Amino acid sequence: MIKIKTAEEIELMRESALVVSRTLGMLASEIKPGANPLKLDKMAEEFIREQGATPGFLGMYDFPNTLNWSPNAQVVHGIPNNDPLKDGDIISVDCGALKNGFYGDHAYTFEVGEVTEDTRKLLRVTKESLYIGIREFKAGNRVGDVGYAIQRYCESYGYGVVRELVGHGLGTELHEDPQMPNYGKRGRGKKFVDGMVVAIEPMINMGTRRIKQLNDGWTILTADGKPSAHFEHDVALIDGKPELLSTFQYIYDALGIQSDEEEEFRSKKLQL
Repeated sequence: MIKIKTAEEIELMRESALVVSRTLGMLASEIKPGANPLKLDKMAEEFIREQGATPGFLGMYDFPNTLNWSPNAQVVHGIPNNDPLKDGDIISVDCGALKNGFYGDHAYTFEVGEVTEDTRKLLRVTKESLYIGIREFKAGNRVGDVGYAIQRYCESYGYGVVRELVGHGLGTELHEDPQMPNYGKRGRGKKFVDGMVVAIEPMINMGTRRIKQLNDGWTILTADGKPSAHFEHDVALIDGKPELLSTFQYIYDALGIQSDEEEEFRSKKLQL
């Protein structure tokens, strides 16, 4: 059952989303060759708590850490360890926070030092597909419209679109209805209405769409060992149009990146 949010609840969810946004922004300047993942995980936990929130992932389903930390061929749900980051790595960082009874949950894939041009292209296309999907999250459209748009765009580059893992509704629970696959057919699935809040999160592989799981019960890998990218935003449906609750702007400020990619999805200027 889809839980429709009031305008007041959506603003509380924006606060939760921005806790995560600020945390990813804090981490952005720390993600570099030689950095220790477990140290960064602890920094993220402390930073979330300093904002009056609690880590959304820590302890959920017995997950042991604050961050899902997934380098290179890991798709999602990787566990931070003591292996230092290396030049040329990419690292998907998925983070959640609970504040005022609502969850924020979003992700960004970072470059570590100098990555290959092929890898940089994978990250660019995956992030572009996120916004292509968000544009389809509008009144009257359906779940399949978002998935179709993401799938068509990424497959046009020869990339694999993961099927087993999907986006989701968001609210007082981390995972609510509806499920939001990154593949699908136009006009299929549940219809979008005002007050819905979802996490849209393309998980795109450079090679095959097929995946496997490590014996730790968490870490998901590409079946062919090629890199995977993951970007995620929290989005509300307001007045028939998608409204971003999360932002990558803190990341961009930390890394010196200029971007206006989020502007079309904001009804008012973001207050950083």
